[in-house]
Amino acid sequence: QVQLVESGGGLVQPGGSLTLSCAAPGFTFSSYWMHWVRQPLGKGREWREWVATITTRGGQADYTDSVKGRFTISRDNSDNMLFLRMTGLKPDDTGVYFCARNCDWRSTECDSWGQGTQVIVSS
Repeated sequence: QVQLVESGGGLVQPGGSLTLSCAAPGFTFSSYWMHWVRQPLGKGREWREWVATITTRGGQADYTDSVKGRFTISRDNSDNMLFLRMTGLKPDDTGVYFCARNCDWRSTECDSWGQGTQVIVSS
């Protein structure tokens, strides 16, 4: 059974940093590209935005333009963990962040999702 469990969200001031984690037991984690997707607070699923992708061994990563240079996606295949290091946070980064598996290219069409962790960037 696929499980994706995010943690690490919280309230942070503009310019601050957070690291999100996603535990991924229950499947062969190292076989899948993994992704982060976010959804604005109070908005429906149709507002989800792809944020970042990492390949199976972590050798390549891709980011939406608005987070390039500020966010870093990484993974630890030995512990079945996915991470998103977020720096230089802006109020527009506020939302629920989801760990997702096997999404279409730069898309929010994914085959598995976590429950999300909330990030609020506010002074």
